Amino acid sequence: MPTPPIVVMGVSGCGKSTVGAALAAALHVDFEDGDDLHPPSNVAKMAAGQPLDDADRAPWLDAVGTWLGEHRSGGVIACSALKRTYRDVLRAHATDAAFLYLDCDADLIEQRVSHRPGHFMPASLVASQLATLEPLQADEAGAAISGNLPVDAIVGCFLTALDDVVLKKRAAGAEPNARPSP
Repeated sequence: MPTPPIVVMGVSGCGKSTVGAALAAALHVDFEDGDDLHPPSNVAKMAAGQPLDDADRAPWLDAVGTWLGEHRSGGVIACSALKRTYRDVLRAHATDAAFLYLDCDADLIEQRVSHRPGHFMPASLVASQLATLEPLQADEAGAAISGNLPVDAIVGCFLTALDDVVLKKRAAGAEPNARPSP
């Protein structure tokens, strides 16, 4: 089956970039780290320890959505996609997008972020991301998988879940693009 565009989502430090790159390699599709699409003003704000608001995120989400729309036949992007409304913006660009939500323990996330060299996101902002987070809902195409698992296990679990999502949408009569839309 063709691969839909995939968003690896979750709070900073959950492993989005690492898992996203591994998933893209397993699928033989392009990978993009959504952090690289942030405008300089967002990077500066986060580096200063200030959380982004919805207005700050809007141009970034559009850039991520544009990337997804350009990868309708397969691609993986790491993007926090913390709220359903953010995921709705992404789906407006790529209706068939699927999501891999990396669900991690808050202590593990803070430990990872505090030991991550050279990244603009300080550990002090983890709490604001956790407060903003709205996990995937039952009607959203994708799966929640523990970010505490080894990367290969996460990728394997998601690929199995992705096939289930595609088959479920196909059985429901959804019109496919690359894969059925959520």
